[in-house]
This record gives sequence, C-alpha cells and structure tokens, in this order.
Amino acid sequence: MIGAAFLILLGIYLACGLIFTLPFAYVGVERIDTHAAKGSWGFRLLIIPGTLVFWPLLLRRWLRGVHEPPAERNAHHDASKGITP
Repeated sequence: MIGAAFLILLGIYLACGLIFTLPFAYVGVERIDTHAAKGSWGFRLLIIPGTLVFWPLLLRRWLRGVHEPPAERNAHHDASKGITP
C-alpha cells in the first residue's frame, strides 16, 4: 500500500518534470544561464535527465529571472579568498 502510493507520487512528480522539461530545454535554459544559450541540441538532450529530477529548483530560478548560475561557495574557495566562516 505504501509502496504503491510512493510509486504513484513518483510518477506524478516525473510527469510534471517531463511537462516542464520540454519548454525549459527549448527556451528556459538560455534564460537562466548565459553560457547555455550557446549550447547545441546535443547539450539540451543531455540536460533532460537532470531537469526531470530538479525541475522545482529550475522552475524557481526561471520564474525569478535569475540569469547567472550561483557562485561556488565552499571551504576551499573561501580559504583562497581569505574569507573566514
């Protein structure tokens, strides 16, 4: 029973991701990342699996109009810049 409910919810999630993926790969990817605007159709096909999984995050960035990817932030990067936590 729980397994069936989980699979139904997973199917709904992935169906929403598939509906989102097609317009995102065609138009949205170039709006949230300027480097991806020059990407080929092969690149757009390669991002489809990740888009299916991470579609809520990508939708949020697309709706907010974010045009650049977020800056990397980790301990090694901060140490090279002289930033202490």
